[in-house]
Amino acid sequence: MADFGPIWHPSQERISTSLISGFTDHLARQNKFFATYEELHRWSIDESRSFWIELWNYCDVIGSQGQCVTGEGIVSGRPFYAAADTKWFPQAELNYAENCLSYAYQNPEGVALWCRNENGHTQKLTWQQLSDQVSIVQQWLEQNGVGAGDVVAGYLPYIAESVVAMLATTSLGAIWTSISPDFGIDSVLERFSQVSPKILFCCNGYTFNGETHRLEANNAAIAAKLPQLTNTCQIEYLQQRNTSDAFNDSFSDWEAILKSYQARGVEYCRVAFNDPLFILYSSGTTGQPKCIVHSVGGTLLNHLKEHQLHCDVHPKDRVFYFTTCGWMMWNWHVSALASGATLIIYDGHPFYPQPQVLWQLAEETQTTLFGTSARYLAELENRHFSPSDYYTLKHLNTLCSTGSPLYAEQFDFVYQHIKSDVHLASISGGTDICGCFVLGVPTLPVYRGECQSSALGMEIAAFNEQGQATTAQSGELVCCNSFPNQPLGFWQDDGTQYYSAYWHKFAGVWHHGDEIEATPHQGWRFLGRSDTMLNPGGVRIGTAEIYRHVNSLPGVLDSIAVGYQQNNDESIVLFIQLASDASLTSEFQAEIKKHLKTHCSPRHVPAYIIAVDDIPRTHSGKLVEKALKQALHQKTISNLHAIANPQSIEEAKVRLFTQLN
Repeated sequence: MADFGPIWHPSQERISTSLISGFTDHLARQNKFFATYEELHRWSIDESRSFWIELWNYCDVIGSQGQCVTGEGIVSGRPFYAAADTKWFPQAELNYAENCLSYAYQNPEGVALWCRNENGHTQKLTWQQLSDQVSIVQQWLEQNGVGAGDVVAGYLPYIAESVVAMLATTSLGAIWTSISPDFGIDSVLERFSQVSPKILFCCNGYTFNGETHRLEANNAAIAAKLPQLTNTCQIEYLQQRNTSDAFNDSFSDWEAILKSYQARGVEYCRVAFNDPLFILYSSGTTGQPKCIVHSVGGTLLNHLKEHQLHCDVHPKDRVFYFTTCGWMMWNWHVSALASGATLIIYDGHPFYPQPQVLWQLAEETQTTLFGTSARYLAELENRHFSPSDYYTLKHLNTLCSTGSPLYAEQFDFVYQHIKSDVHLASISGGTDICGCFVLGVPTLPVYRGECQSSALGMEIAAFNEQGQATTAQSGELVCCNSFPNQPLGFWQDDGTQYYSAYWHKFAGVWHHGDEIEATPHQGWRFLGRSDTMLNPGGVRIGTAEIYRHVNSLPGVLDSIAVGYQQNNDESIVLFIQLASDASLTSEFQAEIKKHLKTHCSPRHVPAYIIAVDDIPRTHSGKLVEKALKQALHQKTISNLHAIANPQSIEEAKVRLFTQLN
């Protein structure tokens, strides 16, 4: 890819007022001087102990570090760079919810949550109101026997009640896990039955894209199959209560709970830094979902780093992220409370009732950070909707994109059609670490198609198959050092599955499963998942480059490419979803092939191009290339219901075999 120079530069004022500059000033007062981000990053790796201690102090984490004043005693386990077994801050104690609600004392009447759904219903909670509701739900949980180490589950849309329930749970030192309500009964049970929750929070239904989905029957079926439950709380989110036989009046009612207790100061149970906080789930598209356990201290400390130093989130900022409770970005978003930010929340379809719905919300709420996915930005472009034609977005400082690589042309779209002066941060990490490996730096320029930098405190590299770092070619994303937010492991696993998943391929380093390449600007470019790399003629090709060019063509809404074994070689099969006014003529196929040959290489040209009605994705919107490839090779997909639209797998399979025959 040609280097066209930076597409955005931060102003000197923005650099000087950024929290990362404040952090370097904090370090300078201790005779630690760094002239560039590269120097700061190098120190954060070489002196990891000191970095994480200084981050704790700079972010005013509430809790006790233990005996870590000089850096001694900050880690335990095998030697420091035996990263898999390192435990950070082994003597520290803190509480996640206490840190998230600390701004209630400083700004009780300020808005903590600003929520809206696709029906236009708006709800605001002040910091005091949020704390009061957390106090009440905490009392109810205690009355139901919930304490440190117990699991509480949420089968919920992203609404204010979800935040309250999670904070009440974690205030007690208990463990929170959640799934979005678009998951079916089997998918919910496949996850929750592994972790045996004591309490289940659910709702009577939700609306999406104008359609109402009632959940009373689902809730009853799920509760009946979770024998460890001591109580279930149902939120009457839909205004009309269901009077059918499916309604279960044995559930506790959210509003009744709020009326049954008096708010008092939230009591916080401080637990060990490495005690469990969240259980998140792998996609489960190739087997039973893995239950990934994240620690209290590691999650909080890393989110503070990412929010404040990388995303420049200040107290009283307005932070929006379009997410569901089934995606780790929900946990990431809620943690912004610990930086004193107001959460801007939207529940519903991002283009319903109108394409501008999220931007209207951003304008009205004076959003400072807007978080979304690359797929959403692509859909904006497909719909030819330009937010800057309607909104000034004068308060918007940062736009984050994740979920899949952000193509170079999408950078152009953001700066031309959303805002010309915005820090565009393409970030990447995942459920595995409940955070990011690479992300934005508000004091550095932005280059088209690049993630700006490795995260502070993380030594990211691209490894070749021999386990050697390479900058001359693409390689596997690895993290060579330990970091506090590496997961504690998998629930009820003796460590075997956990080590096999992340630490087995390259001894002593974290193997993440993404194919990346270094850029000349100390940034990274993502090429796709390494286990779905295409290999025609023995040449490794990343799918992201194909999607970047194909999806930019008029008439193409979405695409997915997989390798199909044929005649002792691998052929590329490209499935495309077309706009309603487009058709896959022989001329259009020739145009696609010529475009890929010209802009990529002859190796990128697919052997087959097939139109389909839908592209298979997970519930969180990620492409399921691996499961599709398995289906095309007549292998059993063990977990079809982990895919949001499983019928698309069968459709693609039938259409390929029809063309082959």
